[in-house]
Amino acid sequence: MCGINGIFSYHSAANPPREPELLATREAMRARGPDGAGIAWSANRRCALGHRRLAIQDLSERAAQPMASHNGRLVVTFNGEIYNYPALRAALERDGVRFQTNSDTEVLLHLYARDGAAMVHRLRGMFAFAIWDNLREELFLARDPYGVKPLYTANDGWVFRFASQVKALLAGGAVSRDPEPAGVVGFHLFGSVPEPFTLYREIRSLPAGCTQIVDAAGPREPTPYTSIAHILTEGSACGAHDEIEDAVRPAVLDSVREHLLADVDVGIFLSAGIDSGAVLGLTADAGRRRMKAVTVAFEEFRGSSDDEVPAARHMAFRYGAEHLVHRVGEGEFRNDLAALIEAMDQPTIDGVNIWFAAKAAKEAGLKVVLSGIGGDELFAGYPSFADVPRWRRRLGPLAMLPGVAALARRMLPACVPGLVRRFPKAVGAFDRTHTWPGAYLLRRSVFLPGELAQVVGADMAEEGLRRLRPLRCLSRMLSPDPGSDIARVCVLESASYLRNQLLRDADWAGMAHGVEVRVPLADAALLRTLAPVLPRFGAGAGKAALARAPSIPLPDDVLARPKTGFAVPTARWLAAPEQERGLASRRWSQRVFDGLMAA
Repeated sequence: MCGINGIFSYHSAANPPREPELLATREAMRARGPDGAGIAWSANRRCALGHRRLAIQDLSERAAQPMASHNGRLVVTFNGEIYNYPALRAALERDGVRFQTNSDTEVLLHLYARDGAAMVHRLRGMFAFAIWDNLREELFLARDPYGVKPLYTANDGWVFRFASQVKALLAGGAVSRDPEPAGVVGFHLFGSVPEPFTLYREIRSLPAGCTQIVDAAGPREPTPYTSIAHILTEGSACGAHDEIEDAVRPAVLDSVREHLLADVDVGIFLSAGIDSGAVLGLTADAGRRRMKAVTVAFEEFRGSSDDEVPAARHMAFRYGAEHLVHRVGEGEFRNDLAALIEAMDQPTIDGVNIWFAAKAAKEAGLKVVLSGIGGDELFAGYPSFADVPRWRRRLGPLAMLPGVAALARRMLPACVPGLVRRFPKAVGAFDRTHTWPGAYLLRRSVFLPGELAQVVGADMAEEGLRRLRPLRCLSRMLSPDPGSDIARVCVLESASYLRNQLLRDADWAGMAHGVEVRVPLADAALLRTLAPVLPRFGAGAGKAALARAPSIPLPDDVLARPKTGFAVPTARWLAAPEQERGLASRRWSQRVFDGLMAA
């Protein structure tokens, strides 16, 4: 796990890259890579690459980056992990390739030399990388299918820049800070900024599952090589198993085993839930013993049903893990608040939990941790898996009738004001539920589109919605149609909430402490394997199968425990006792947004 950046002056009239800008961008990501740093220049001095290193595979200096091929033609700067690199290396060696390191980075160079852009189809892992070709004088970029690792780009028509963080690009001093209305509106709609947008008009995210080439003509449009919907569609054609457990256990065990690949200790974020508990149990099945399990707890929850510690302690003992508990109180939260917002690369209404979890992992001497992130999206653990299809069936026909939505907007506030105050989205139920994107937007949105003018102003709301087109973005996620209600919600949750919020939070919060967060339940190979049985994961069947996946199943009390995840009393900390939690949550969102825009 690292921080990468680069500058390519592709226009013939553009000045060559400036080293001070390259270094300023790279050093803005120092926390991502405290173990080393490097730069590399192309032969024509038109492209410069930077790298900050967090050493996890091959800890020696020979694995430092940017890394050049043996003949000097190719140079790579890479952020992430390639979990199947031992198998890829063995295949390349059978073809006569000789390796100089034991790192997965070198595999990327040899694969690209042999397969070109098609190399991405062979990779299993989380990755964002750029490869410069001195012979062709072009830059190749790629990002993993789930979008676990970020990659941001900026193009002013003369120079192309990229980095692992939005703030790093801004730190270089050459990228415009003009606001992007789609990013502003997207944050207030979803609680995070939907890719490819950011808060800044000139900065874009390379979409997950895409590659991009930049040459003398400038950056070409990103080229998708896969998507969550494609993976599910392809996998569903592979046949089905008679029993869910016959598919789940070997597939998840394989993913956990692959994600344990490291030359340093690997720990785990352990909540009281099924996802992280199953990952811990399967880690024990993979042969790991005495792994450090880190649980974050909050003083305000001590002794209550929201306290994660008792159940987490039980699971740690059950699977032989060393249990480390970090309790956070209001004082520590307030002391860390400025640093937390400074580390946050794009605004999010979440992230506090994983900030403190990563902080505790660092204090425990860990560089790598496994997380259960992605389990609810894959195993149908959210209420949305029941709500979205039900809303479409029951309310969709009404929403299709002409004039019903307009009538509801006029009549509901007047006739049942208490209902609208308690359930602000009630009006939207008659406006959007006839489509999958509309029903999902209603389920996941923080504010409805009609409320945005009061939050960000009428002009910003209008321009942002015009540029973002949220329903169209969600609709594109569902192409090709994965074929079942559960698969459709899986796609929407994975390509929206998981990618834009949970995985992004894991990246910035983990990297702020120099901790790599790995997500074995958000793995393309795992998704493809489970695609045939995924339509049968409803009504708790998916999570029950995951709980039974370890050879020693999770305790029954974990299955029966109401879902809380890493709950955080942020609203309680930010609000006086007489204030409503909803108001406190909005204050938190506004504080985060204002802090990032002022940075």
